[in-house]
Amino acid sequence: SGDRIRVWQTKAMSKLSTATSQTIWTKPSIGLKSQNIWAPELHYLDGKWYAYYTAGSSASDLGTQRMFVLENSSADPLQGTWADKGKLFDPSADFFAIDETVFEHGGKRYLLWSGQQSATDRTQRIYIAEMSNPYTLSTSRSLISSPQFSWESIGAPPAVNEGPEIIKNAAGKVFLVYSASGCWTDDYSLGMLTLKDGGNPMSAADWTKTPQPVFAKVPQNGAYGPGHNAFFKSPDGKEDWIIYHANAFAGQGCSDTRNPRMQKFTWNADGTPNFGQPVLINTNIPRPSGEPAN
Repeated sequence: SGDRIRVWQTKAMSKLSTATSQTIWTKPSIGLKSQNIWAPELHYLDGKWYAYYTAGSSASDLGTQRMFVLENSSADPLQGTWADKGKLFDPSADFFAIDETVFEHGGKRYLLWSGQQSATDRTQRIYIAEMSNPYTLSTSRSLISSPQFSWESIGAPPAVNEGPEIIKNAAGKVFLVYSASGCWTDDYSLGMLTLKDGGNPMSAADWTKTPQPVFAKVPQNGAYGPGHNAFFKSPDGKEDWIIYHANAFAGQGCSDTRNPRMQKFTWNADGTPNFGQPVLINTNIPRPSGEPAN
């Protein structure tokens, strides 16, 4: 948030609004990661905790945004020491890079992120690379998604594909859900790519893009610009949930008015996720199944 990264802890996702937090990293006053601290993610990999985040050297020049990693060997991410593992990047394409996430498939570990083709290109695209460890890429990047539909280019330039997140169904089929169009618009939404069975995640030809958004604004529900999501299971493992941020009113854009929201989603008969639509704001919904009553 602003100048630091905090880890929030709660015993139940339905009580996220009362979660406690602890700062694990504070930005330096100058340097490569001194501005625009964005999109942190916490992952437990190879017996250690890793915090991935985006930062830049300029408050106004967003072209300086890059990806960075912190490491903590403690079993509890709120304990121990967070070590700076440096910048996570492809040396052959060290350009704007944000919103990194890690996933494993077919015995390999991959990094996904939103980047640009060059220092002058502004279009945001989804890239992927293999990883040799949680803070090092072992291959050059591969492009797997560019904005191609009109709903991915609202507010352009730039047209935007960002915030990639992976969800797998019960059979292990891979879906990549991403955010499309500018967060400064009311039409920020979620799109989806599907990896073909037996496909190579590094090959764009093995991904198929759904031609319409899979989750989009519902003005009457107080949900404008829903996006930059993540997924979690209910405590008993029976339900799948999506967490995302959205604005309650039109025209609020990328400001601090965005608030986190969560809701259960289901699966279609063909194995694809069905996210439905954003539920009405400030409406009670059943807690994730398996949560304690109090």
